[in-house]
Amino acid sequence: MNAIVGPRPIGWISSRGSDGTVNLAPYSFFNAFNYHPPIIGFSSVAAKDSLRNVQETGEFVWNLATRELAERMNQTCAAVPYEVDEFELGGLTAVPSRLVDVPRVAESGVNFECKVTDVVRLRDHQGVETPASLVLGEVIAVHIRQDLLKDGIFDTFGAGIILRAGGPSAYVHVKPDSRFDLFRPDA
Repeated sequence: MNAIVGPRPIGWISSRGSDGTVNLAPYSFFNAFNYHPPIIGFSSVAAKDSLRNVQETGEFVWNLATRELAERMNQTCAAVPYEVDEFELGGLTAVPSRLVDVPRVAESGVNFECKVTDVVRLRDHQGVETPASLVLGEVIAVHIRQDLLKDGIFDTFGAGIILRAGGPSAYVHVKPDSRFDLFRPDA
């Protein structure tokens, strides 16, 4: 399924637990779900540190993963004890956010500060709970590096965004030459 439903955007999520412990981890089950209000979400397939933190504090930050940051992002997915600082592990700079008490990745060109709206335990078709939970959050603040804006619009193809592809190590790099346009037909 991972190879078919892809490539997928990466939810590079920073969070802070009620004890102050900070976590940074990438999630390949991530997407945007609503415009107004802006809602994004990620799915944690087990009871991981990010899930624990967002359930305790109700806040998280999404950080844009790019080709330039890919290796450092990958370091943050290591299975390490709760108290290990993944910012340090990835050689990344944690900077304060404006509206949530969760740091964001300074090196990332885009950060979304979020307040949790729902945490949904996923179930199979028979109603049996799975180990996975879907976390949804409203974007309440946005940080975009100025060089990633062209005429006031985010430069998707110039930003170097990476996506998860099929297989345990496969990624895709969004480049300008991969773009094509389709326009909505008139009814």
